[in-house]
Order: sequence, then C-alpha cells, then structure tokens
Amino acid sequence: MNRPVHLIDNNSQGTPVPTESIKDVVQISNIGRLHDAPELLVFPHSFSELQDDIGDLSILTLREAQYADGVCVSVKACTGNLMGFVGLNETSVSIHSRFTHKKENGEVDPSSPDYLLYYMLQKVFSFNVFSLEHASSRDDKVLDFLLFLFPYMLKKAMSQGLYKEYKRYQHDDDRVKGAIDVNRFIRRDIPFRGNISYTTGEYSYDNTVTQLIRHTIEYIKHHPFGNAVLNNDSETTEYVRQIVEATPSYSMRERLRVLNANRRPKIHPYFTKYRELQLLCVHILRHESLKYGAEKDRIHGVLFDGAWLWEEYLNTIVKNMGFKHPRNKLQLGGFRMFKAQNEDEQISRNSRKLYPDFYKDNFILDAKYKHLNRGIGREDLYQVVTYMYCSTAGNGGYVYPDEGANAYSRFQLNGYQGYIHLFPVTVPQNSKNLNDFIQAMKHSENKLKGLIQDVK
Repeated sequence: MNRPVHLIDNNSQGTPVPTESIKDVVQISNIGRLHDAPELLVFPHSFSELQDDIGDLSILTLREAQYADGVCVSVKACTGNLMGFVGLNETSVSIHSRFTHKKENGEVDPSSPDYLLYYMLQKVFSFNVFSLEHASSRDDKVLDFLLFLFPYMLKKAMSQGLYKEYKRYQHDDDRVKGAIDVNRFIRRDIPFRGNISYTTGEYSYDNTVTQLIRHTIEYIKHHPFGNAVLNNDSETTEYVRQIVEATPSYSMRERLRVLNANRRPKIHPYFTKYRELQLLCVHILRHESLKYGAEKDRIHGVLFDGAWLWEEYLNTIVKNMGFKHPRNKLQLGGFRMFKAQNEDEQISRNSRKLYPDFYKDNFILDAKYKHLNRGIGREDLYQVVTYMYCSTAGNGGYVYPDEGANAYSRFQLNGYQGYIHLFPVTVPQNSKNLNDFIQAMKHSENKLKGLIQDVK
C-alpha cells in the first residue's frame, strides 16, 4: 500500500499531512543532518566534498502539531528550497516546484508533471527531459531521476581517465616473472611437476569500481528509458563502450559481491570524481530493495536543492553574455574586498574575497529561487550593494522565477547612484504539454537577456 503526500517547495504556511502518514513524515522531518540518511541523495550536497552547509538544509519542518495521548494526530508540513521525492516505509513524499499546475482550490495537482523541475534539469544536466515526462509510475520517479543523472556523473568521472587500480594476480606455471609464493608452491607444486607458484602486480582497468559502473550500465539497459540514458550523446556512448571493453570479467551473478565491495566509496588521490559516480551507481542498483520496503525505517529518495538548481540554470543563460560564475565553496573566481592582499590579512585575517553568483565589468547578478513577493530581504540587499561597491559596478540585480504577476523594475541607490534591478523570469502556468512549456520558457529567457543587455 502506497501513501502519497504531495507538497510544494517554499511553503511556509504548511500543508496538512494525511493521518496515516503523520508518523513517517515526522520521522523525515527529524533528520538533523543528511548524513543520518545515507540512502537519501540531495543534489548537489550528497556529491560534494565540501559538506560545511549540510546541517543548514531541512527537508521538512512541522507546524500546528496536535497531540492526543502523546501521539501526533494532526500536523502541517512546511518546505524550503528542496524538490524531489522521499520515501519511508509505505509513505512517499513528493515535493513539487511551486510553479507546478494547481487545482482550482490551490492544491498541487499530483497528476501534473513538474515542468519547471524537468526543464531546469534538462538545461543543467543535458538529458532528454521528454523521456522523463512519460515516466511509467510515480513510484519509479526516484529511479528515473537517478538514471538520468548517470550520463552527467559518468562524463565527470571519465574526464579524469579510465579508473585503474593496482591488483595482485596469482599464477602457477613455468613462466615465472614475479615473486615466488613459497607457501603456495609447497602446497600445490610438490611433488614438482614443472610449475611454480608466483605472484605479479600490475595496474588493471578491470576492478571493483569499473565493475560497479558496468553492472549499472547493464541494469540501465533493461530499463524502458535505458537507450535514452546510455545514448544521451556521443560522449556518453563512447564512455559506455570504454567501460564495457575494460571489464571482460563481468558476470551478472557477481552483482551483489561488487555492490558490497563498493558500499563505502573509495577515496583516490587522482580519480576524485569517481566517488560521486560510485555513490550514484550504488543507489541505482539498490533502488529496488528500498522501494519495496525491504529495509524498514530507511529513508530514501532523491532531492534537488532548488536554489542551487536555479543558479546553475541561470548560468546556462548568462554565461554567453560575459558573466563570470565564481564558486564560493571551491574558492574559485571572485574578487577581493580590499585592494591589497596584506590589508585583507590585517583587518580580518580571512583573505576576504567576495563571490557574487554572477558578475562582469559593471554588473552584479544574484540568483534568487525563493519568494520575492514581499521584496528583497535586508541581508540579500546589503550583500549585493557590497558587491557593487567593491567591484565599482553601477548595476546590481536579482533574477527570480515568477508566475507573471511582476514586471521588471529598477531602483536608484542614494549616494552611490547605482541601480538595483529586479528581473522576474515568467514561468508559464497553463502549458498543455512539455513542448509548449519549453517554448514559453525560451521566450522568457530571451526577454531576460534583452532586459539585461538594455541596462546601461
């Protein structure tokens, strides 16, 4: 029996939770750190080596809880920026984009595809979103998302080369070329018949990591969307071919052994991107056992940080307009607050660098996925003004998704005389199908680019 709970993101008012799902929803909301739910993937945080903001994420918060005899009998679930699917026992929680079609009473229509989420995933991860739209059932949505992330992770890993590992091989013949294994020689080759037991060591592409990827590839081949995933583009097709050729010892009967050997992703000083791919492959291969409740009280699923996804989606639009996209967590890009580096150290001892979401010569842009209906928050406003001042930019702006109620506007700063711009990106609300939605979004994107280019 499946108990669905349908929510929308950034809902601070809360949605009533069905009585039969309250216990599971309370358990989901009680996750203090994402490490406490290893079967739950939150993108990009679960795949990041810089985990200092993990504790700031909350899947759900609860309000207006009512109790009877010490048991919660009524509660509302509130959401933040996370979107996707979470499963626990018989309860499946889906957190839709707030721009998903709604019924006349304002509730989420669970039968309506989450077009904005699909579209942003297509732009950021470059997969065939039309296949995802026609997923067979809601229970399989988690697996569908995991599968369509596979080409992205495979390409990131293989960009570092085909993974190889030092392995030792045992031999017993008359062509000795390694270290003689005395114990094995005595045990196997006496009385002497011409063979000698010895051991060699060499780097091999056929190892537990590449075998895990091969098993995942073979698993995906049997999925209805397998062809779309493994032939996503010519680069993916080539990397799949290389993995298949590198694993001649593949045997489907060995899947459980290979999976167990990869339960704890290996840390390699060079092949750093393979950790992310290993994690994804393990989740894909273990999905069936989790979906059918083989492991009670294990929270599983896949979620996407809407704030991160919106920022990366905007990057696909503005990167060709000359905007730089620094990486705060990786300390890449950005600019100093103080002119001289030694002054940074004297005043803050923190090498004070600033990392706007996007910037170029005379422009700062901040990506905002959260609601801006009540205006810009004080901290967000002060942050962009600081970026503008320290980079001598005359323009700063906020780019946010909107249902169509707000128009472009600008405000002049006092003293500094720069301008703050508000750029709403209209998300279509009544598209009949995904293709219509995509065409409407392209129109919104072109309008955004035109507004930015018109700023003097």
